[in-house]
Amino acid sequence: MDKEVATKSAAKRKTGKRAEANRSPYVPPLTVSHDALLVDGSDDRFRQLIYLFVEVLGRMNMCREAFGRSIGLTGSQFAVLVGVAHRQQTQGVTIKKLAQYIHLAPTHVTTEVGRLIRKGLLSKSASDDDRRSVLVRLTREGEDMVSSVNIFVRRVNDILFDGLTSADIDHAEGMFNRLSRNSEFAIAELKVAEREQNGRD
Repeated sequence: MDKEVATKSAAKRKTGKRAEANRSPYVPPLTVSHDALLVDGSDDRFRQLIYLFVEVLGRMNMCREAFGRSIGLTGSQFAVLVGVAHRQQTQGVTIKKLAQYIHLAPTHVTTEVGRLIRKGLLSKSASDDDRRSVLVRLTREGEDMVSSVNIFVRRVNDILFDGLTSADIDHAEGMFNRLSRNSEFAIAELKVAEREQNGRD
């Protein structure tokens, strides 16, 4: 009896293997439907571009983190410090304008500004135009730190952006501005989907 069962099982496995071998290759559905993003009806190029974006942006974030570590800061703190340097002018910069400039959430910027103030790198004061608004600027120590790290930053940026033309930069700026705007709607859609999923669970 055991031999008969084993023979039947082996026959089933052979049949299953033949069926698997004869099955048509799986063709995954398109991940995007815009005609401009398809090549001969395929989204393969689009997906490769997304993977490339993720790789490049990840490496750029690694650069930012390294810049920060070189002066004892996190990547976000480095971004805030340098952002203030380029936007403070003579009076200082508001948290709102700084957050818009470096593309970080205002709450995150507020937290990092507080930490940099405690490190003696930033100072804050009330705005002459609006006493409810806080202006942030570099201290002398902060200025010295920005100047010292800039040598490292420039060297890495020169390598990172080597070979790019002004036209390339213009194109990239336009593309990323569009992606930034679109991403707000995409994030909203993600939140709707998550709420619907949680409602079904």
